[in-house]
Amino acid sequence: MENVALVVGARGVIGTNLVDHLASLGDWRVVGLSRRGGVDVPGKVRQIAVDLLDPDDTRAKLAGLSDVTHVFYVAYQDRPTWAELVPPNLAMLVNVVDAIEPVAQGLRHISLMQGYKVYGAHLGPFKTPAREDDPPHLPPEFNVDQQKFLEARQVGKAWDWSALRPSVVGGVALGNPMNLAVAIAVYASLSKELGVPLRFPGKPGAYDALLEVTDSGLLAKAAVWAATAPAAANQAFNIANGDLFRWSELWPKIARWFEMDVAPPLQMSLQDVMADKEPVWKQLQATRGLAATSFAEVSSWPFADFVFGWDYDFFADGSKARRAGFHEYVATEEMFFHIFSELRRQRVIP
Repeated sequence: MENVALVVGARGVIGTNLVDHLASLGDWRVVGLSRRGGVDVPGKVRQIAVDLLDPDDTRAKLAGLSDVTHVFYVAYQDRPTWAELVPPNLAMLVNVVDAIEPVAQGLRHISLMQGYKVYGAHLGPFKTPAREDDPPHLPPEFNVDQQKFLEARQVGKAWDWSALRPSVVGGVALGNPMNLAVAIAVYASLSKELGVPLRFPGKPGAYDALLEVTDSGLLAKAAVWAATAPAAANQAFNIANGDLFRWSELWPKIARWFEMDVAPPLQMSLQDVMADKEPVWKQLQATRGLAATSFAEVSSWPFADFVFGWDYDFFADGSKARRAGFHEYVATEEMFFHIFSELRRQRVIP
């Protein structure tokens, strides 16, 4: 039976790699949904521009997708506060399910992308390693509300669901509000252009905290596994690279990759110090022949400040996925260097 994937949020750091991975497998056709749309790949990928917050537009754009078998929901809209995140992010998921369920009679699975916010990781120090059956915390938290919606909606249905919980996701996609690797690469490139060493900008305690991240390619493989493995049905899984690191060990290696000196950490808000750096970015692009990438597309500064402010351990137990049959892993150091190399190949950074 042919697999037809509907990737909701196809232009983000997670969705971009998921679309590419599915298209490479040979037995999948892919439909990507995003606000901006994208370029079709004949016979492989169809891209559709849609406003997921508009139920009428969502129903209209999805009305003809009767052959969809799997929904991969990786969409996200940012808002200033945790409470404000809930209504739009829940509404988008509800609108997609309301639109696709009546027309896709062969629907077999809905995959939901979550994160460690389920464990309260965004609020402060939390129990580590976090496990999928850890007790909940006080709302608001849209990831929890989304899962509750899917659990209730699935009762008595032929399709099942899965929820994946990655750590910070590393990937190349630009224009994403949560792309740490791109933020590091641009921060390093601008520091080098201005002749200053690469300093860790986070809180002092964050430099030695124990962390993990999730490669977007690894996450794509995990999403397909969870959507097709009977052992993964109707469950949540932590998905991370499989190793742990401290910035105090990794940061000097990042500096060496960029051929820069490293200096002691100095806490600063990247959102503040980068506020006047667009002219430097444009000058760097002109002098080094870089691609015409806007400064806004590479400015995930609030998210970088957020991550670099974690002066507490940040990791989860990934053994449940391994026990269920998913055994992939990625070396975190290699992940970062691969992303930097790809950004250089695309002429985003020098």
